[in-house]
Amino acid sequence: MSVQLTSHAATHPGAVRQRNEDALLDRPDCGLWVVADGAGGHGAGDVASSAIIAALETIPPGLSAAELLAQVRLRLTHVHAELQEEAARRGPGRILASTVVVMLARGDHFAMLWAGDSRGYLLRGGALQRVTRDHSLVQELVDQGTLREEEAESHPQANVITRAIGAQGELELDKVSGRILEGDRYLLCTDGLFKTIPEPEIAQMLSNGGDANSIVTEAVGRGARDNVSAVAVDCPR
Repeated sequence: MSVQLTSHAATHPGAVRQRNEDALLDRPDCGLWVVADGAGGHGAGDVASSAIIAALETIPPGLSAAELLAQVRLRLTHVHAELQEEAARRGPGRILASTVVVMLARGDHFAMLWAGDSRGYLLRGGALQRVTRDHSLVQELVDQGTLREEEAESHPQANVITRAIGAQGELELDKVSGRILEGDRYLLCTDGLFKTIPEPEIAQMLSNGGDANSIVTEAVGRGARDNVSAVAVDCPR
C-alpha cells in the first residue's frame, strides 16, 4: 500500500535574531523532508545548514526505500567531512556544524534520522509522540536521572548538543522507523519552536489543523529568541 502525503514548510529568523541559520527541504515528490539548524556563529551556521540542504535536494526521485536511505546517509557523511575540513581551514577552534532531522517515506512506512536536538514528532489519535531523542547535554542529564524533563528547557546549558553534522569525530545518526497510518501528522522542527511553545500546545495546534506557517508564526509572536523552523507532513484520511 502506498499512502499519499502532503507537506508544508516555514522558517523565520525569530523575534530577536537578524540572521536565520536554519534551512529546510520540502520534497514530497521524493518522500524526503529535512530541517537543519546551523551552529558556529558569524555566519558559519548558515554554511553548515545550507550545505546539508544542498547535498540532499539533488537526490533524484524514484529511488527505492533502501536506495533513498543509502543516499541520505552517504551525502550527510560527505557533508560532515567537508564541514570538518572547512572548519580546520578557518583556524583553530572554529566550528561549522548543524543539527539535522530527516524524514523519509516510502509506501506506508516512514523513517527518521537525526543528529542533534532538532526534533521529529508524530501526532496520532490526538496524542503527540516525540519520535526523536535529543543528542544534548540536558537529555543526558535527564537520562541519568539528575535533571527532570520539565527543567531541561530552562537549564543554562540547554543549548549544548552532543552530536551534529560537522562536529568532531565520526558522524553518528540515530534512526527510528514505523508504519504510516491515515490521519497521522508529522512535524520536524528546530529547537526555536519547542523551546517557545510547550509540547501540549504544539499537540493542540496540530490537532486543530495548524500548518507549519501558522505554528512558526505563533512562536515568533511569542517572542522566539532563536530561529524557528517547521516542516509538517500529513497523511489525510
